[in-house]
Amino acid sequence: MTEATTDASPSTRRARQAVLVTGGAGYIGSHTCKALARAGYLPVCYDNLVHGHRSAVRWGPFVAGDLADADLLAQTLSDYAISAVVHFAGYCYVGESMTQPYKYFHNNTANSLALLEAMRAADVRTLVFSSTCATYGMPESVPMSEDTPQRPINPYGESKLFVEKMMRWWENAHGLKWMALRYFNAAGADPEGEIGEDHTPETHLIPLAIQAALGLRDAIDIYGTDYPTADGTAIRDYIHVADLADAHVRALEKLDEGASSGALNLGTGSGCSVREVIAMVREVAGRDFAIREKARRAGDPPELVADARRAAEVLGWRPQHSGLRSIVQTAWDWHARHQHAATAAPRAAHS
Repeated sequence: MTEATTDASPSTRRARQAVLVTGGAGYIGSHTCKALARAGYLPVCYDNLVHGHRSAVRWGPFVAGDLADADLLAQTLSDYAISAVVHFAGYCYVGESMTQPYKYFHNNTANSLALLEAMRAADVRTLVFSSTCATYGMPESVPMSEDTPQRPINPYGESKLFVEKMMRWWENAHGLKWMALRYFNAAGADPEGEIGEDHTPETHLIPLAIQAALGLRDAIDIYGTDYPTADGTAIRDYIHVADLADAHVRALEKLDEGASSGALNLGTGSGCSVREVIAMVREVAGRDFAIREKARRAGDPPELVADARRAAEVLGWRPQHSGLRSIVQTAWDWHARHQHAATAAPRAAHS
């Protein structure tokens, strides 16, 4: 069943271009729903709330459902006259995927296959897909361009790569127009403070460090201090969630204008080390907290940085909020106001 979160009538809603946002109650999905609404679209959130939050659905109708429910999915595409899909729904815990590959291939890949078939049956031919730099695996060099060989080293990355391949075949057979947006480390929170990052369990470095600053965990763990980097800790390319949301809107617009299908990296082109991120959290929070140094985790590359020039060329997209201070400040502001949503996990980690 559906539940509208706006008081607009069906006729008013139909006057706007309706976009189905699978996983729209999740972290990046909810920020994208806000960006879509601001751009004049009607975002229809479709989410089973396994990891999403009902409170994050604020800018359009909500449909509580799973992509495996073919009847509900078909009904939703029809009821809201969906013209395009932005597909976020999927599991994204790399470590979990190593021990539960069935869960990831079933949910991320098989359910995406069900979505593609539902779109074909409903003659919905535009899809923007939430992909990941995990499809590249262990890069031989950085920064990584879209032409970097895709050799995933975990079921999570492999499950996303399968979807990219399926979209190419659907384009060939059914005329699907698509873009796969491969993002690096999503971070930060809505600059206006309405929504933020709330995962259970939390595995991302910035919210974990903020939880330590808020006294919600004893310490922050650093996995690996002997990498061949300036300070010995791993380097990652952090991209603000608001910039990611903007890229999804631009991708929809460009596909509508006739842009070619393809994959694009979303990142800043520069990286920050784990120690640099922790130092910035301490500075923004004005609080100190303990650090525990631990051995490297298997499969963690020393450095992951995007070459995002193609996204600039194709989408006219350039990050506006992705300086490290801006990322940490928006995240701190949101978490500090929502301490009830930042619960201590049984162990600390970083991504």
